[in-house]
Amino acid sequence: MNRYKLPYTLEDIKKLDKNFWTPFLIFNEKGLREKVRSVYKAFSWVPNFKNYYAVKAHPNPYILEILKEEWCWMDCSSLWELYLSESVWNVWPDIMFTSNDTPVEDFKKAKELNAIVNFDDISHIDFYMANVWKLTEYVCCRYNPGDEKTGWNDIIWIPSEAKYWMKKKQILEAYKKLKNLWAKKFGLHTMVMSNDLNPDSLVETAKLLLELVVEIEQKVWIEFNFINLWWGVGIPYHPDDKEVDLEYVSKEIKTVYDSLIDNSKRKIPLNIVMEQWRNISWPYAQLVAKVVHLKDTYKKYVWLNASMADFMRPGMYGAYHYLTVLGKENNSKDYTYDVTGSLCENNDKFAIDRKLPKVEIWDYIVLHDAWAHGYAMGFNYNAKLRAKELLLKENGEVIQIRRAQTLKDYFNTLDYENLDKII
Repeated sequence: MNRYKLPYTLEDIKKLDKNFWTPFLIFNEKGLREKVRSVYKAFSWVPNFKNYYAVKAHPNPYILEILKEEWCWMDCSSLWELYLSESVWNVWPDIMFTSNDTPVEDFKKAKELNAIVNFDDISHIDFYMANVWKLTEYVCCRYNPGDEKTGWNDIIWIPSEAKYWMKKKQILEAYKKLKNLWAKKFGLHTMVMSNDLNPDSLVETAKLLLELVVEIEQKVWIEFNFINLWWGVGIPYHPDDKEVDLEYVSKEIKTVYDSLIDNSKRKIPLNIVMEQWRNISWPYAQLVAKVVHLKDTYKKYVWLNASMADFMRPGMYGAYHYLTVLGKENNSKDYTYDVTGSLCENNDKFAIDRKLPKVEIWDYIVLHDAWAHGYAMGFNYNAKLRAKELLLKENGEVIQIRRAQTLKDYFNTLDYENLDKII
């Protein structure tokens, strides 16, 4: 598979620019559906496999509707994500509420929706009971393995340095407390890697949780319903990266699972659920922008009509995203550029020292793999108005699923008469 092959041409984008104006993000419905199905196929051996999509990765109800149809459930981390998920279903059958530093209102909404409350800290249990009073049907706790987990990356940090989760002693006490509060259905969760391309590290995380399930069940005398492999499966942003082989990972996890879990001796089979979002959306979204200026000082710069306000990952993490200059895909890459936006910040760069074909003003540049954790992290610094979102439907039609921000949107929270007159 050519991972950078686009489902549209330069002429297609010119037409979309005429109708919608750049910059915009464009999402591929067909690719998303096919990828979700491949994930469910890979883990079809699991008793009742479920995938939870992290709403924070891209909070758009049009996308959530597609995922709902493909039997993905929602992972929420805030009150507003709970409301957004609720809007997609009149009655939501399954939400994972994974939060930290959680306000009372968020816990109450999670209870109203009968979400699976995933406690980040042992003290949150008493806080929840004092303010919400009754547990939801399923409860879960988040485990911090500390130095037990030797592999980690910069997104999550060293587990012992992370602000999330409970130590083993605390998590044992947490499940004793929940048992005494008459909880009946239990899950176990961890989140030690993000954007991980090492398949064996993913298997190691599963082994870590499965071993802990056995230990807690023996010490606390409860039986778990599921483990939640938060996972953070990575995607090959860089041309030299290798895609994670989910079939291999699934096979290896099954070997560990079968060695530790005997469902014939359990009242209920131990289920595995996951939170795959980055890899199910890869490579099915792009940011399309137009070149508006070229600058040649100590370096050569390509200035786009998009900025870090529209897509955060390169500026925030120094993340690599492949770039295509539309119509010049087969041209030799003889020029070195920094590709930038117009914010008053020097990290407002989509690429640094990137080899590209010769770029000219009004060229269209496509930033690949622009789905998860990019637009969702956007902002309005410099009073930049954020881009629109389009959906390439399975039948080839392109529709707008989020309009661009307007000046009225930007000033909407200000009650100032002169501004109202100007707008």
